[in-house]
This record gives sequence, structure tokens and C-alpha cells, in this order.
Amino acid sequence: MGVFDALNVSASGLTAQRLRMDVASANMANVDTTRGRLVNGEWEPYKRKMVVLGSGESSFKSMYNKAVNKEENVNGVRVNGIIADDTPFKSVYQPDHPDANEEGFVQLPNVDPLKEMVDLMSATRSYEANVTALNAAKGMYLKALEIGR
Repeated sequence: MGVFDALNVSASGLTAQRLRMDVASANMANVDTTRGRLVNGEWEPYKRKMVVLGSGESSFKSMYNKAVNKEENVNGVRVNGIIADDTPFKSVYQPDHPDANEEGFVQLPNVDPLKEMVDLMSATRSYEANVTALNAAKGMYLKALEIGR
């Protein structure tokens, strides 16, 4: 294990959690967006986005080989992608809305503010935990330097 591996793992976690917070914020900002993107000449509501996180390893085989050979596995967190949530849109009866269909229903985004707040709180707590781990590693490095004096 290298000297700065703890810092690298915490830094990757901080970056991943920051992205989760940004995506949750974007979802909250678009909670009422009925014209998210144009599909086949029709406007589609905004689709909720989700961050997919994984380990720093790219494949199961490489993780397995490291485990079998008892090698250190300190690769941190990797963002595997941002995917769209495929839950159905909410239909609300609003005949005066400019995006209402012939029956008077408007399709609203599949964003649930409660879910987004939970995701935001979870990402914030994970971010704080990574900051604590980063500060602990920094403190250990400083103490090690003081021993050398």
C-alpha cells in the first residue's frame, strides 16, 4: 500500500459524492419541467437522473485475481455512469396547461422531491465521512513527520 493511497481513496469518494449531490440538485431543479427533450417531434418531460457508482476496478476478473493473489485493492470509487430513471411519468389533469394533451392531462417528470432529498442527505453524509477520513490520514502523516524530527 502506497503512502498516499488513503488520500486517493478519500479524494475519489469526495468526487463521486459531489457528483451525486449535483445530479440530485439538477433533478430538484427540473421537478416541474414538462419539456425536457424532443423525441420524435414531441416534447418529453424531464427524466430523473441517477448516478451509478462502482469500485475503481474495471472488471470482476481483475478484482478476483487481486483477491486470490492477496494483493492490495486500493482503487477508490469510480463513477460508472449517469442513467435515466425509467419509472413512468406522472399524469395530472390540467386542461389549461400549454403541454396538456387532448384529454387535458399533462405529463410531469418522474422526479420525487422526497427521494431527491434523501439522496442529497445520503451524499452529504458520505461526503462528510470522506472528509473525516481524509483529515485522519492527514493527521497521521503529520504525526509521522513529527516523529522524524
